[in-house]
Amino acid sequence: MDASFEGGGALDTGADGALYALVLAGEKDVKLPAVLALADRETGGLLSAAWARKEFTGKKGEVSLFPLPGGARRIVVVGLGKAESFSLEAVRRAGGYLAKQLKGKGIVHLAVELPSFTRGKLDGAEAAAALLDGLTLGAYEFRRYKADKPAEGISQVIFARGKGAKAAPASFRALVDRERKVLDAVLWARDIGNLPADVATPEFMAQQALELAKGRPLKVTVLDEARLRELGCGGILAVGQGSHHPPRMVLMEYAGKPATRGGRPKATVAIVGKGITFDSGGISLKPALNMGEMKFDKSGAVAVLGTMRAVADLGLPVRVIGVMGFAENLPGGGSYRPGDVVRAFNGKTIEVLNTDAEGRVVLSDALSYVTKTYSPDEVVDLATLTGACVVALGVDTAGLMSTSDALSTRLLSASAATGERLWRMPITETHHEMVKSDIADVKNSVEIPVAGALTAAAFLSQFVGDTPWAHLDIAGTAYVGKTGGSFAAPYTPPGYGAFGIRLLCQYLSRRA
Repeated sequence: MDASFEGGGALDTGADGALYALVLAGEKDVKLPAVLALADRETGGLLSAAWARKEFTGKKGEVSLFPLPGGARRIVVVGLGKAESFSLEAVRRAGGYLAKQLKGKGIVHLAVELPSFTRGKLDGAEAAAALLDGLTLGAYEFRRYKADKPAEGISQVIFARGKGAKAAPASFRALVDRERKVLDAVLWARDIGNLPADVATPEFMAQQALELAKGRPLKVTVLDEARLRELGCGGILAVGQGSHHPPRMVLMEYAGKPATRGGRPKATVAIVGKGITFDSGGISLKPALNMGEMKFDKSGAVAVLGTMRAVADLGLPVRVIGVMGFAENLPGGGSYRPGDVVRAFNGKTIEVLNTDAEGRVVLSDALSYVTKTYSPDEVVDLATLTGACVVALGVDTAGLMSTSDALSTRLLSASAATGERLWRMPITETHHEMVKSDIADVKNSVEIPVAGALTAAAFLSQFVGDTPWAHLDIAGTAYVGKTGGSFAAPYTPPGYGAFGIRLLCQYLSRRA
């Protein structure tokens, strides 16, 4: 979605639609809010008449259209709700509502009266970036397998800085341009994350990483099954051995621009993603209902892939190592079995009690490999790991479990800025005790219905050593499925939503 800037008002641009935001000051609003006064005059009092009849009220998510004289152009009013609940996320969600409700309405070029979106500490640049988030992400549709043409939606946004305002300063433009690069990565990742397992095999996903690196400052190494065997990565090999599509571990290195002339990047951060291209549960077979959604079990790795694209395009002064473990978990004559013992890259042994607890087994190799090989300052992993996290936090919040308060604080701050919600949960000594095995170092399933997300995190912590580490359980937030769709943010359409990319980019930008 293109974005441009003008110094006048939205009505001066000649765009198909002039957009105003309505923030309610309180229950005593009886006159048309002042922000709409000029637009009301342009419509010959149509807005004030409609306001008096309560045809629109400014409630959150409300989108109203009013024709200008001649009928070719329209004024659009979006409600942001009460002033006390106004926030960056409210603006972002308003963009999502607009993208959906204006599709097919003939508004292709939308001019935004930016001062109507700014209030309190929220400045114009932040409002513009958040609105662009919502408009861009809310307009997305996965259409690879659709024959019909999509309804035409907004293709260009003009940010009008208001009467008497000057053109956008360089810092304003830089923030919005930065956001567009992140959004491009999110949309690209959504297209990959939504692909079914017959296309998105481990080999295919590795090829996407190689293609992504062309023309970008990214080094890609693909470890095939032979190399994984040489390295002793018994976890990912065990999970993938039931499939005709062998596993792959993909390593992406972004060296980072020097923080100062002649210097080095300030930090090395590793981001690790679970990439189960399809999860049948293996021999511990899942129920048939909704199993088709298990093509989304690669969501953590796809988020890493998208983040690496954005980081490279942004040119951040931080070294980033992206690691993705891709495998297909299927039942078959070669599948790993409950009762098997496998050895991870760091030498720790894992007793397999449930082949459907495969994500942590794959991550055992990915986490231990990156910490030993690259010695990062911090490690963050993303995984659709446990249904228990969905039970605990629902579909709008991911679980955060960490060995580092400082890292957790950075991630929570990035979460607040991007609207991708995290909630920190504990890992206690009890959870560590619960994952100990009688015959191996650890077991991959506790097999009792308590603290499933936390024991999974305790298991993962065995493979990062002393490196500050955070685990994001994105099982509830990674995709919008048949359940929970009505609770998703308006800028998150059905299917894979690329949760975590905007959050990680914000975290890495601040880390740099």
